Amino acid sequence: MEYGCIGNPLGHSYSEEIHRLIGGYRYELKQLREDELPGFFADADFKGVNVTIPYKQAVIPYLDGISDRAGRIGAVNTVVRRDGRLYGDNTDYIGLSALLSREKIDLKAKKVLILGTGGTAKTASAVAEDLGAREIVRVSRTGRDGAVTYADAASRHADAEILLNATPCGMYPELAPAPTDPDLFPKLEGVVDVVYNPLRTTLLLEAEKRGLKTAGGLYMLVSQAVAAASLFFPDRAPADTEAVYRALLRKKRNLVLIGMPTCGKSTVGKKAAFLSEKRFFDTDALFREKYALSPAAYIGIHGEKAFRDAEAETVAGIAGENSSVIAVGGGTVLREENVAALKKNGVLVWLDRPLSLLRPSARRPLSSDAEKLAALYRERRPIYEAAADLRIDASGTVSEVIADLLGKNLI
Repeated sequence: MEYGCIGNPLGHSYSEEIHRLIGGYRYELKQLREDELPGFFADADFKGVNVTIPYKQAVIPYLDGISDRAGRIGAVNTVVRRDGRLYGDNTDYIGLSALLSREKIDLKAKKVLILGTGGTAKTASAVAEDLGAREIVRVSRTGRDGAVTYADAASRHADAEILLNATPCGMYPELAPAPTDPDLFPKLEGVVDVVYNPLRTTLLLEAEKRGLKTAGGLYMLVSQAVAAASLFFPDRAPADTEAVYRALLRKKRNLVLIGMPTCGKSTVGKKAAFLSEKRFFDTDALFREKYALSPAAYIGIHGEKAFRDAEAETVAGIAGENSSVIAVGGGTVLREENVAALKKNGVLVWLDRPLSLLRPSARRPLSSDAEKLAALYRERRPIYEAAADLRIDASGTVSEVIADLLGKNLI
């Protein structure tokens, strides 16, 4: 391996894809146990590697030198070989600073809570200090090493203005938990989560509900990778961070199509998936595969509530995927849990087709005739509007809808 990333686990990592977008070299992921670190550094002939959790501090003893920045932070995430010697630096500092600047989250004179005590938390503390934070409080489950516990943070530091999660809590594949509740901190102005998979964690979604500024970790990941590549190849011009970020986001983000029955979700979704080279999923089809019954048949036998419970399991099973186009059933967004799950990696687009163009169907018990369809339309329209990140006029042809999606860089 000449260039790559070491850590454990690495199943969630996008680093190989980012460095492929930066271009010009092969980049590999190498998952290591801690007892394999000595042998890796003794035997490997790599030219440059990134280091991710949990080894950003553990690698330091194996290096011949580290930058002043990495020394001050006490964590290394990039190692380069120069004249046979290994040098460590911390480009996470550059990445987090760039993320905060891009999202206009100002730390100056603010009280900042940093969740975690590992290498990324140490980096966040240094960034917050350099950006002029008034007070920096580190939070951990144990409260050791100068940190406070989560209970102490809620009772003694409820006046925090910025919350920054530097733990892996909420990271793929464990998408559900949030490390804390933003409601505990009524003076919050912004919430930052360094987790990048999923794109929006439970913590960020809860903060968004409260109208707070939020920032996920994908831009930080790309920025630190561009900075690391500049260390790998000091004679090259740096890559365009924004261009790499937008390309990766477009590839990874799911397009989730919501709307009334017969609005065209499946037809549009299949074409959008083909054009964007993404996988296509239809939650109704997935439901049929799992239960050997159509949604309509299941409702007829078990009732609508039982169907919604089973549908929620289907949605939860697909929501953690990325690089997909997902068409969901007309009533999927009736449950907030489904909306939250789908928003973690997806942008929810409402295909708003006028009632006059929708068609009742005897195969759909909830919209089997014109009267039921009209009542359903009136009931669900405000729900679609509330759940959607974006509305698309679906009164035209499939090609016109696709053109609109393309124009908004959604495919």
